[in-house]
Order: sequence, then structure tokens, then C-alpha cells
Amino acid sequence: MVSGAQPAGWTDERVETLKKLWMEGLSASQIAGQLGEGVTRNAVIGKVHRLKLSARAKPTNSTPRARPAARTAPRRVASPSVGASNMGSASKMRSSMPQRPQTMGATALAHNPEMEQQLYVAPAVQELFIPEDKRLNLLQLSESTCKWPIGDPLHKDFYFCGQHSLESGPYCEFHSKRAYHQVDKKRR
Repeated sequence: MVSGAQPAGWTDERVETLKKLWMEGLSASQIAGQLGEGVTRNAVIGKVHRLKLSARAKPTNSTPRARPAARTAPRRVASPSVGASNMGSASKMRSSMPQRPQTMGATALAHNPEMEQQLYVAPAVQELFIPEDKRLNLLQLSESTCKWPIGDPLHKDFYFCGQHSLESGPYCEFHSKRAYHQVDKKRR
């Protein structure tokens, strides 16, 4: 063993005491303290599992633990340099934004129909119309054809654009504009 403590000898007397204290609802730490002489909390837990002692009484003498109060974000105080006109627009902006419900623990990922309505959905982009005779499957693609996938690959109406691709990439001019967005010089 790495630590200096010797493993506890589990005599019949100690095992009976362990069973009695476990059924009374004492914690593993409390039981280890009562057994003394090098018996650790982990030794008690291991012995409980080996003895398959699962059912145990609820502690009668302990008070129920109070849940910690939900923490709220600290209030921000406006600095003196912010004018009153700015404060008005900021509060209007805050009130127009959808408020997220407070979630804690396992409820953070719970299904919430109200949140579904508030989610942002990008507007649909007009797709380039490709006549059926110009639509290609995977085996028909070449270096000079547009490889932009259209539709769901798991459905039989899935195809590739098939228009003439640009020299600089795998897509036609239309799909290159969708794939590679130019960053405005003003935004840099």
C-alpha cells in the first residue's frame, strides 16, 4: 500500500457493527469514525458493496440539507460617462430581446416548446434550378463539374449541381458565392 495505514481486519464483530450502523442510516465516514483503528471511509464503502448492503434507513437525527439559492448575476452600475440618452436605448434593447428561462442542473437540456419559438431561423436561400437532364450523381462528377450537393443524400432525389466549375475551385460561380463569403473590408 502507498499510504502508511494497514488495511482494517474485518472481524465478525466489526462486520456486524458495520451492518448495524449502515442500517441505522449512518454515512460511511461516520461508520469509519466509530469503527476506528485505521478503518477508512473507502474501506467501509468497499465492504458495504462486497456485503451487498443496499437498503438502508433514512437518517432520523440529521436535518435535511438546504439547497443553495440560485445565484444571480451581479447588477452592473452604469459608469458616470454614460449619458441618459444611451441608458434609455440600452434598456429598450434589453426589453426587446427574448428572455431565457432560468435553468439549472439536469433541466438545462430539457425540452421547452417556448424556446423553440424564439430560435432564430435563417431565411431560405434561393437554390439554382438545375434541369433534370443536367443533374449528376456521384459517379458522373468530373474535375470540370460543380460538386455542390443538393438535397438529402439518403433520398433518391439527391443530386449534384453539375454546372461547369470554376478553375479556382470545385463549384460553379453561383455555388462558389454561397460557399466562400467575402469579408467586407470595413469589418476588418
